[in-house]
Amino acid sequence: MSKDITSGLELARNAKGEPALCLVTGATGYIGGRLIRELLSHGYRVRVFARNIERLHSYPWFNQVEVVEGDAADEAAVSRALKDVNIAYYLLHALMVKDAFEEQEKAWAESFGRAAKANHVSRIIYLGGMAESKSKLSAHLASRAETGEILRASGVPTIELRAGVVIGSGSASFEMLRYLTERLPVMVTPKWVTVRIQPIAVRDVLRYLIGSASIKEPLNQDFDIGGPEVLTYKDLMLQYAEAAGLKKRFILPLPVLTPKLSAGWVGLVTPVPMTLARRLIDSLKNEVVARDESIKKYIPDPPGGLTSFKKAVSLALTRIKEANVETRWSNASLPGSPSEPLPTDPDWAGGSLYTDVRTEVTKDSIDKVWERIESIGGDNGYSTATWAWELRGLMDRVIGGVGLRRGRRDENHLIEGESLDFWRVEAIDRPHLLRLRAEMKLPGLAWLEFKAEKTADGGTKVTQRAIYVPKGLLGHLYWWAVLPMHGLVFPSMVKHVAHNTRIKRAK
Repeated sequence: MSKDITSGLELARNAKGEPALCLVTGATGYIGGRLIRELLSHGYRVRVFARNIERLHSYPWFNQVEVVEGDAADEAAVSRALKDVNIAYYLLHALMVKDAFEEQEKAWAESFGRAAKANHVSRIIYLGGMAESKSKLSAHLASRAETGEILRASGVPTIELRAGVVIGSGSASFEMLRYLTERLPVMVTPKWVTVRIQPIAVRDVLRYLIGSASIKEPLNQDFDIGGPEVLTYKDLMLQYAEAAGLKKRFILPLPVLTPKLSAGWVGLVTPVPMTLARRLIDSLKNEVVARDESIKKYIPDPPGGLTSFKKAVSLALTRIKEANVETRWSNASLPGSPSEPLPTDPDWAGGSLYTDVRTEVTKDSIDKVWERIESIGGDNGYSTATWAWELRGLMDRVIGGVGLRRGRRDENHLIEGESLDFWRVEAIDRPHLLRLRAEMKLPGLAWLEFKAEKTADGGTKVTQRAIYVPKGLLGHLYWWAVLPMHGLVFPSMVKHVAHNTRIKRAK
């Protein structure tokens, strides 16, 4: 947990003096999954209401929470989930429903409000959407506002926190911004890129959500929450490019691009689902700037203040910048910051990351397999397709890179941190893991990793993964250009380490 998220915040307790029991709905959503972790870390008891319990098994907090399975449309199930609950977090939305999502959201809120009142819930905390009340709202923002009104009219004191664009890896708004900026060095955009926005870092959203639980007054009120800066969407893209180390983006707004055309364009350029993109883009016509800062009367800023946009972007990119890609491999790991990707985020979250995964099972012992893994490269070569690596090394030298000329220090053993051809040995865990980071010239970051695991019959399972994070449009083009070579290089390489099919490199 990030200490500044809950620094200075009290722990809400029930009438017995125990930590309050919090119900979290929308647990599989972007905010919900992160909120549960922070609530647990702060000492709260947590119950989760979910439609499908199977979807929760991969979350690292699964064994630390109570789960009630049920549908939000079933008021009896909602009531069971709310029994003995002190604080109820309402994070339900139906943005991915293609038709009549507003009606569904209204019905859910009405049912939840009735059940919360019947179960004597002390407080509902709802995360809604910020928008200028004088302007005509998009369907998405209008539904968010109506949900808040319904919950506040339920008879249960409700704190509605209204946020704009949330900055953090996995946030739909942020992912749309990320993909557009990374993939398009020159953009012809709709006029909404000039609308003012007050983005907020996900860690600050979580601080407000957790802080709302311990407010002593029985508030029944909505509050706008935003970060320290007011920017335009164009500013967000330009500052994102700078934070991500991309070249300056050129943006030309055109008034003729409608939300429908814009959604189609975003659908082509990014992997964000079309239905979601359409509703998010339709909302960008509305200015999202906080009306006031009254929330600070109840929840003070964290030490050092709220997170700036550039810092929020930098935090979201930290895991890739530091070459720590292990959370992409296993759902067992738990990222330490809410700004980073969770393994349970949608496939399109976390930015572009290409992988080539190959597995091979051999009867050889793990020690024999490890010998071949650790001796890869240099004069030992890589596989029966060592010629392809030699060609790639020659291409690298032509454009000023190191190529394969650095070779190996030792024929059989590696040391963490040393060079190996155009790789750097990033991690070794004998006899299980070898990770190499590419130091060849390429438009992105790349790793090659080998994992060895014992099988039940005494043999070994080898998993080989090539990981590539593209930088800009050229980075994507590079991956697709070299993809045909992968079919030659990677299968023979994993067969070599599993079955000893090596051909040494020509001197």
